[in-house]
Amino acid sequence: MAESISIESGAPKEIKYEQLLPQIFALIEGEQDEVAVLSNVAAALHQSFANLWTGFYLVRKDVLKLGPFQGPVACMTIDVGKGVCGQSWERGETIVVADVDRFPGHIACSSESRSEIVVPIKDSNGQVKAVLDIDSAHLNSFDTFDRRYLEQLCDHLANILY
Repeated sequence: MAESISIESGAPKEIKYEQLLPQIFALIEGEQDEVAVLSNVAAALHQSFANLWTGFYLVRKDVLKLGPFQGPVACMTIDVGKGVCGQSWERGETIVVADVDRFPGHIACSSESRSEIVVPIKDSNGQVKAVLDIDSAHLNSFDTFDRRYLEQLCDHLANILY
């Protein structure tokens, strides 16, 4: 039976992550089904931070395919190197975008998106298997705290799934 996620609502971002990550790790412990794990992780992040869109794109052959997510409808297929997600996949690195309107080639799945962070999830060979994509309706929503904690989360996901 799933347990609810509980974090202090008015806490600073760093405290929220420090409270949330152990709860996510406990929630997904022992589960290896990709869809089940990524679905609950997307829901926990989305519920805790109230961003516009929180979800995953999965590497399927030569494209990224929409995976589990929370938020408005999204692009279903993204080519390598295209948009923030495709570039994160291609480079194998986290990309933080303060203003999506200033990011060359940004794919506007939602006109409400103003800033974005994309974190690759790599297997033990360094191959990107998926990306975590979070969009905010506000400019400059993501910073070094988000990068650090979301990279920790994605490393953990890689260890249990890939």
